Amino acid sequence: MNPVEKLVLGGVEFDSRLLVGTGKFASTDVMVKAIAASGAQLVTVALRRVNPERPSDDLLGPLTKLNITLVPNTSGARNAAEAIRAARLGRELSGSRFVKVEIHPNPHHLMPDAIETYEASKVLAREGFIVLPYMPADPVLAKRLEEVGCAAVMPLGSAIGTGHGMTTAEMIRLIIADSGVPVIVDAGLRAPSEAAAAMEMGCGAVLVNSAIAAAGDPVGMANAFAEAVKAGLAARRAGLMSRSTHAVATSPLTTFLA
Repeated sequence: MNPVEKLVLGGVEFDSRLLVGTGKFASTDVMVKAIAASGAQLVTVALRRVNPERPSDDLLGPLTKLNITLVPNTSGARNAAEAIRAARLGRELSGSRFVKVEIHPNPHHLMPDAIETYEASKVLAREGFIVLPYMPADPVLAKRLEEVGCAAVMPLGSAIGTGHGMTTAEMIRLIIADSGVPVIVDAGLRAPSEAAAAMEMGCGAVLVNSAIAAAGDPVGMANAFAEAVKAGLAARRAGLMSRSTHAVATSPLTTFLA
């Protein structure tokens, strides 16, 4: 990917490379303010939180007041069939072609099911969805998902909600090196510095939820992540210095004594 270009997903261009989730916020008001502060243009929302029949519980109203694109996710699906049904319903309710395929059948670790994710993504891409699959940091799976038409791949940085950061960094580097679609780190990020590091290594974007929602000041943290993503991308564009196995003086050490 050329880092100078905008983020392009399914032919749609975005200026922001920070995606934000809508879970865990203390209130809808705080969520809306944090999303606005983040500058995010893509916002994920669980299908169970899209309920037009109960306006007091529905997120669509508050979110549609923002200049964003909704990305319904299939969180709660335990297999491909459930994810496909959830995606179709999400498109009907939100009017969005985007879907985040999220299938984690084991509540003890919430790891994405690689096989079911692949099967669901293949069907949904064929049906015209802009598919963003949440996946293990597996370079082989990432390429397979790209080949069946996914608009991006979303490997986890670490387990959902743990805040352990980029524990899968080496695998993500391999994915980036071989990817023809944007690589979006999803899950596990805790600090804005980790988002900056993901952008520096070549990621197309990052998705953050818990680190913002669970912060002491979610609005301030959303702004911090927005700035970090910009800084990481700017650093990558500028070109990071190469590493050396030994110390290299930045200026002559003895010239002035000659």
